Amino acid sequence: MKCNICPRECGADREKGRGYCGVGQNFTLARAAKHLWEEPPVSGTKGSGTVFFSGCNLGCVFCQNYEISHGCKGKEVTAERLREICDNLIGEGVHNINFVNPTHYSSALSYFLEKNSFSVPVVWNSGGYEKADTLKSLEGKVQIYLPDLKYVSDERSEKYSSAPDYFSYASRALIEMKRQCPESIFDEEGIMKRGIIVRHLILPKNTNQSLKILDWIKENLGTDTVISLMSQYTPYGKIAAFPELQRKITEREYFKVVGYAENLGFENIFTQSFLSADEDFIPDFDFTGI
Repeated sequence: MKCNICPRECGADREKGRGYCGVGQNFTLARAAKHLWEEPPVSGTKGSGTVFFSGCNLGCVFCQNYEISHGCKGKEVTAERLREICDNLIGEGVHNINFVNPTHYSSALSYFLEKNSFSVPVVWNSGGYEKADTLKSLEGKVQIYLPDLKYVSDERSEKYSSAPDYFSYASRALIEMKRQCPESIFDEEGIMKRGIIVRHLILPKNTNQSLKILDWIKENLGTDTVISLMSQYTPYGKIAAFPELQRKITEREYFKVVGYAENLGFENIFTQSFLSADEDFIPDFDFTGI
């Protein structure tokens, strides 16, 4: 069967080979472990049960998970083993099951979640480059959406992620996520049980993109939408041809964006310490938990 579940529509037969995403039809994982460095309502005090999928339908030159997104390092597992992995994480007391970079397995995960329910929320932690129609198959199966919104400019998204139509798809995808989870619901400890958190990684010399993204979120998703403005950009990956990406962002760049968000009236903004811009925060993809 030809694979057209993501905007690439590469048409690959993933039963016999690999798609643009670099993987076949079987779940390929690089790590499954408790993670304490997501946004506070996601990680809480007990951690988020992160399951890292290998491969990716984007081509971000600066990706911090380069060895699994581009290099596709990982181990194939069955659906039964994926269930065991999730159960093991829940047994460790995590607040949720967090599928990291799951887009290219959307159909398989929709079926998996139809057959398997969990006692904790499921988080869909994606790059945002997704089809809204594909996301509709996840309604009621995913409780928390944690997408990136990387760019507005087609030129920047082609230059940095080989996806000139990124915003066209990501904007519609986020609207669909918001439709499914229109309000944020937290428990008495402030842990998110349902909702959407829109992440934006601020890139050096790209703050005008950030401001346009905030304008779009306000106009289309509302200022009640939880946003996470990330300062963690670390020069990494294949950025030799991009001099502007060969440094971390400055405090001036970061607080320009944070201040703009505050002036727009966003009610819930998560910010990051500049200490997070360090390779030490990149997970070891050593098949832990797989």
